[in-house]
Amino acid sequence: MEIKQVLAQFDLVGKKADVYLAVLELGSGSVIEIAKKAEIKRTTVYDILLDLEKIGLIYQTTKGAKRLFVAEDPEKLRDQLEEKEKMLSEMLPQLRSLYNVKGIKPKIRFYEGKEGLRQVYADTLNYEGEILAFASDDVVKTLGMEWANDYLEKRIKKEIRVRIIIPETDLIEKEFNPKDQKQLRSSKLVNPKKYPFSIEINIYGHQKVALMSSKEETGIIIEGAEIYNTMKLIFELLWDNLPEIKVK
Repeated sequence: MEIKQVLAQFDLVGKKADVYLAVLELGSGSVIEIAKKAEIKRTTVYDILLDLEKIGLIYQTTKGAKRLFVAEDPEKLRDQLEEKEKMLSEMLPQLRSLYNVKGIKPKIRFYEGKEGLRQVYADTLNYEGEILAFASDDVVKTLGMEWANDYLEKRIKKEIRVRIIIPETDLIEKEFNPKDQKQLRSSKLVNPKKYPFSIEINIYGHQKVALMSSKEETGIIIEGAEIYNTMKLIFELLWDNLPEIKVK
């Protein structure tokens, strides 16, 4: 990719890009020197230099009676990009909450096979905020403990907390519940004989509901505000009426 194509991603296009490159090559220079280098009229160059100064790519200094414009280290562009990414990450939850406009039908995506299941689970880690889950230990039997530990490690690293309602099987009781606090998880248990969940439902991302059948190796992601909000209310209703786990 050519240098001007890259600069265009930072709104440095046309004469603004020419002036910025001229200052970089000179290191520092007067308006006249920069205008000559960029082959642009002096009055135009001066206005552009002031714009570049406002966004922190150059600064002014003096040498005797001469006013000079000096280029900042181009690393500043990376700093600006990182700042924009940080701002976007902070704003994404609000933007997503506005995304579902009335009248738009929910989006539904289907996934098949073990790789499809992995993709559905991976999607739950792309969003900030808590995951609410109706869980089953079938996924561990299908995708393996190594995959389960890798998923857990990634979720914990991203500091994504989860609340789950899950049948109290031997695997859950021995391998997972004792690690709830360490693994950023809160659990409530149901009788596995009375409520043998065979699929998992994840409610996440402010508008997404994922359904995963490990036995059938099939996953579905539904993206829609109404479905998300209703499933969240159903989860909260059950959560509020289930007892806390007794510490043994």
